[in-house]
Parts: sequence; C-alpha cells; structure tokens
Amino acid sequence: MTPTILIINGPNLNLLGKRQPEIYGRDTLADVIAACTQLGQELGLGIADFQSNHEGAIIDRIHEARGTTAGIIINPGAYSHTSVAILDALNIYEDPVIEVHISNIHKRESFRHHSYISHRADGVIAGLGVEGYQLALRRLATLVVG
Repeated sequence: MTPTILIINGPNLNLLGKRQPEIYGRDTLADVIAACTQLGQELGLGIADFQSNHEGAIIDRIHEARGTTAGIIINPGAYSHTSVAILDALNIYEDPVIEVHISNIHKRESFRHHSYISHRADGVIAGLGVEGYQLALRRLATLVVG
C-alpha cells in the first residue's frame, strides 16, 4: 500500500497566486498540489490535500489523519502564530510533521517570528517559496519510505 502524505494549508492560502504575489509568488494552491502529486508519484507516496480558513476544520482534519496517513506537511498560515489548539492536535498525531512557510517569517513583522507549530514539527522550511512543499515532501519520503 502506498503511504499517503497529507498537505494541510491554513487561512488565505486558497488565494495563493492572487494574494500579495510579491511575497507569496504567482503559483496557485492547485499548482502547488499538482507539483506535489507528481513528485509524490516519483517518490512512491500518495498525496491528500486540505485547505481551510477555519481553525476547527484544520484540527478535525488532523484528527482524521491519525492512523490513515504517514506524515503531514502543514502551512498553518497565520494560525502558526496563534493556535495552541492546532499544536495540541499535532501533538496527538503520531507520524512526522513538516511545517512549511512560503515566505521567510523571520524577515517579516516581529509577531510572525514565533510559531507554535514549530514546537511539534520534525522540520521547518521557511522562505523558499512554494518549492518548500516539495522539499518537505522529499524529507517525508526519506522518513517514511527510507
């Protein structure tokens, strides 16, 4: 059976490609998922994706991922800096988690410098644009497939 990696995107990432392209680039979320799906096939991984602007929906999806996925890539968006609840949900998840940020959060406003999610993440990728998702996928392939 092919291991599945869940890619979770938080608030406003549904507007990727339209929202502040000078910061986030012009690729859409559909472009990101398509690239990850193709790379996943090459790496022997299936891809599931989920995006929500609602904290509770993200938490519910993390709960549903327990026992059904081999790892999570999460870009929690602004919830990175505010959501202890998402951190708690990830702490219950047993498999690897990689946190991704398209922009370099450490070069932005000071309130963005702290991420609650980083306390659980097995790795953090920030500032490498949408390529960060593929880098996270490669790392999870190493951890999951070997």
